[in-house]
Amino acid sequence: QVQLVESGGGLVQAGGSLRLSCAASGRTFSNYAMGWLRQAPGKEREFVAAIGWSGANTWYADSMKGRFTISRDNAKNVVYLQMNNVKVEDTAIYYCAADPRPSRLRVGASDIDYWGQGTQVTVSS
Repeated sequence: QVQLVESGGGLVQAGGSLRLSCAASGRTFSNYAMGWLRQAPGKEREFVAAIGWSGANTWYADSMKGRFTISRDNAKNVVYLQMNNVKVEDTAIYYCAADPRPSRLRVGASDIDYWGQGTQVTVSS
């Protein structure tokens, strides 16, 4: 089992920055690719970003490229999502997820191994 706990969400003005954290415990963190997905009210859950087990490989949804940065610290068992130049449309619940296969994170597969409880990000205009 892997337990994932997100933190860092909150209210931010458009154009501002926010950093989300996801602390993992349980099985070996470095065995898993990690990802962030989000779900806005009335919308489908969507992929945001993912990072491979070593941190060498990262993937982003097109709308997040250049604004969001995913990183991980395997020594601390934490994955981060740095969100810059946020937009009102970034308002959503952000979920941390873990899976051995980054491809499943990138498509937001329903059977991703582990999920966090989510953290709310609200961007005001």
